[in-house]
Amino acid sequence: PTWDPSVLFTPAGMNQFKDHFLGKVKLEFTKATTCQKCLRTGDIDNVGRTAYHHTFFEMLGNFSFGDYFKRAAINWAWEFLTDKQWLAIDPARLSVTVYLDDDEAAEIWQKDIGLGLDRIERLGEHDNFWPAGAPSDGPDGVCGPCSEIFYHDDFGDTVEIWNLVFTQFNRVGDPPDNLRPLPSKNIDTGMGLERAASVLQGVPTNYHIDILRPIVEAAAEVVGTKYVFDSDTGRRLRRITDHIRACTMAVHENVYPGAQKEKYVIRRLLRRAVLDGHQLGLREPFLCKIVPAVVEQMKAAYPDLVQTTDRVAEVIKNEESNFFGTIDAGLARIERIFAEMQAESRTTVDGAEAADLYQTNGVPPEVFETMAAENNLAFDWDGYRKAMAEHGEASGKVAHSVMGDKGPIDAIKKVLHQVQFLGYDSTEASAELKFIVAQEQLCDHLQEVGHNETITVVLDRTPFYGESGGQVGDTGEIVGEGFRFQVIDTQRDAGLVLHHGHLLEGELRTGTKVTARVDADRRQGIRRAHSATHIIHHALQKHLGSHAQQQGSKVDQDWLRFDFTNLAPVGAETLHTIEQDAIGHITAAEPILAQTLPLAKARELGAMMLFGEKYPDPVRMVSMGDFSKELCGGIHLENTSEVGSLEIVAEEGVSAGTRRIIALTGDKAKGHAEQTEKTLMATADVLGVSPVAVPDALRKLAQHVRDLKKQLASGSKKSETDVKGKSATSSDATAPSYAETRTALRESARLLNVAPLDVPDRVKAMQREIVELNEQIEQMAQSGDLSADALIEKAELIGDTKVIVAETTGANPNLMRQLIDQIRKKGGSNAIFLATVGGDSKVILVAGVSRDLVDRGVSAGNWVKEVAPVVGGGGGGKPDLAQAGGKDPDKLPEALQVAQGAMQKWLAS
Repeated sequence: PTWDPSVLFTPAGMNQFKDHFLGKVKLEFTKATTCQKCLRTGDIDNVGRTAYHHTFFEMLGNFSFGDYFKRAAINWAWEFLTDKQWLAIDPARLSVTVYLDDDEAAEIWQKDIGLGLDRIERLGEHDNFWPAGAPSDGPDGVCGPCSEIFYHDDFGDTVEIWNLVFTQFNRVGDPPDNLRPLPSKNIDTGMGLERAASVLQGVPTNYHIDILRPIVEAAAEVVGTKYVFDSDTGRRLRRITDHIRACTMAVHENVYPGAQKEKYVIRRLLRRAVLDGHQLGLREPFLCKIVPAVVEQMKAAYPDLVQTTDRVAEVIKNEESNFFGTIDAGLARIERIFAEMQAESRTTVDGAEAADLYQTNGVPPEVFETMAAENNLAFDWDGYRKAMAEHGEASGKVAHSVMGDKGPIDAIKKVLHQVQFLGYDSTEASAELKFIVAQEQLCDHLQEVGHNETITVVLDRTPFYGESGGQVGDTGEIVGEGFRFQVIDTQRDAGLVLHHGHLLEGELRTGTKVTARVDADRRQGIRRAHSATHIIHHALQKHLGSHAQQQGSKVDQDWLRFDFTNLAPVGAETLHTIEQDAIGHITAAEPILAQTLPLAKARELGAMMLFGEKYPDPVRMVSMGDFSKELCGGIHLENTSEVGSLEIVAEEGVSAGTRRIIALTGDKAKGHAEQTEKTLMATADVLGVSPVAVPDALRKLAQHVRDLKKQLASGSKKSETDVKGKSATSSDATAPSYAETRTALRESARLLNVAPLDVPDRVKAMQREIVELNEQIEQMAQSGDLSADALIEKAELIGDTKVIVAETTGANPNLMRQLIDQIRKKGGSNAIFLATVGGDSKVILVAGVSRDLVDRGVSAGNWVKEVAPVVGGGGGGKPDLAQAGGKDPDKLPEALQVAQGAMQKWLAS
């Protein structure tokens, strides 16, 4: 995270508020609620082994900065968990822990909430204090007791789902009397979204929830096996699922696998997952094939993932290919090492052997350590670090006195402090190749290694722009005598410009004269998008107010994302005005000028200064006509007219008080306009109306579906609606404008709650649904005694419960469920078990029970499970509604007797 250099990734929901808690920044708000993407590896060895551990997870939290405190936090937490308008969790399934000396929290739980002492457990500072053990062990600083809420599930597990931290002390020195009350007390809570989902969905593990189970199944399909929870394969599939989700999210945000810092974390995760796949029999890249499944499950919350799916998969595939190329030899060597250790009665892996294995076969030491632990062996980390240092000296690549413990890039920084950037004026330049990094080592030469090997080269001067300020890095090629190096990404690291790519042919050698060529077409698309970003920024401030300041951006080829401050969504009309204002500046063909000048002079000229930003002196100021002056180090056009086409395609929320605009420029904007017109025309053709009439037609279509469902639910056998619909044609001779077309498609997408390009498919699905509903209504009309009232007349009264067990000849599962719903809506206590034989001679069983029976422990799912084996089948479902099937229709009469008897027994008990 850019705001906190002390961590590689955001490990908790409160990290973004550290300066708020420490009082380092002026508070713009006193309370907040968040959903934060987090990645942490402290429990990495438990991932896959347990039901609930992850590296990547989403943390829900609510925070108070001197506002509400302990009583409100506890009461609100309990209300959110148990109230029927929120999560509606059974209070009887919850218990809490409090800090041993926190009488206040214990009293609130007991008196305000009404928990008995048997559901309140007091624990010490290592369990219920943050940071853990702080009173005795430190560190000094803000700290406080916490209260954890636990859920007791149906599977015998107790799961912590929410932690309430009461930061009320400042620790100063050693005990006793070292906890001093803070003048302003704060609240920091954390609820893991995955754990909360497992509770709400009633599943035994996080890996069974609706966004993770499909990824597990996709991994199992790619691996070619079945997912069985309590098995070695199941543990490996869970680890693969977790790691590929974490890596997909990280690579999407441009954290590529590599040798340093956060990049090494991603490499480690990928190689652990590759090792699991290898152990399951795979010998070629497979994680990249799971990326689309991850994106499919995560795109609703993070729609930007869709745009980077191919890039993410390609990056992961390259890393897999590199490791698969050495893994067989590496694993064979590890097995030999373990065999030798056993023969010699050694219990600690030699660090020097691990270092040599890493250098030769690329097996990360953490992976080696994990395999050693699985064989009850220790790992010599001190020996590993010493051997790595000696290896650096012996290889001549870089002396340890220069390399240190941080890797080759840090070593380069000590020799080369600044790379001269030439990209403002050119896309091609001559240079000298200064450094080569391959396999996390500095090399003086490197022969052709193929397309899958990612290499980093550093030049003394370059036209390649390294990613910074929201602008993505350039791509292109670096060529010299007898070699060609493809640049797939360019990054900045302090004064260095790092060219990442593949050696396609020949040999790289330091000191060689080279020619560096940027992909000029791609660069021009990036320039269009970056200049458009400044134009849109100006338009936002003009029409929303000066508060609409940039909070972040990303600029790619003819695509831009711009985050800005605004409390409310931007209305459609206002957004259209902003877009037209920006287009006006583009068509006005205003000059763009970049100049370097003293910071004071830029301020005097009215350059926009973003609050909280630190600027160098001198600065680079980019001016557009007389309407925009911003400090910017990116690459821009020379005239606004070069932007060409511009379209704002989305406006959405990012967090409280922050909105996001996504826009297209140039060729992508033109292509999007063509696709929009094509999509609306396709929808109009399906509906038989004019393009601008599509939204009204969809309203009628949706109402038609609702009417049919209502008719079916009521049990009416008479058609209440004109089910054929009417074809319409446009009476307008002129084609709609693009603005009208876009508005019509966006409104259609809003009405159907789908993406604009998915509108035609959704309309076709609705039309198919109408056909199916009509068939069900017709079937009901022809079914004679297959009505809710007729079935109720056959009910047996057991106590105050009406028990209906009947064969519904000719009914399909949809009609059977409808009949059950109709009976339950008539009220009272009832249990319904319906059975039929389908056209394929397969038995269909559908059961439902009223809510009062569910509360008494009677389950429709258990009912069908009891009966299904009689007809040679199986099934299940929810406590209130379940379905099963069977293959022996001759046993149906016996099955109905079993169903009747089972319910009689349960109701009598």
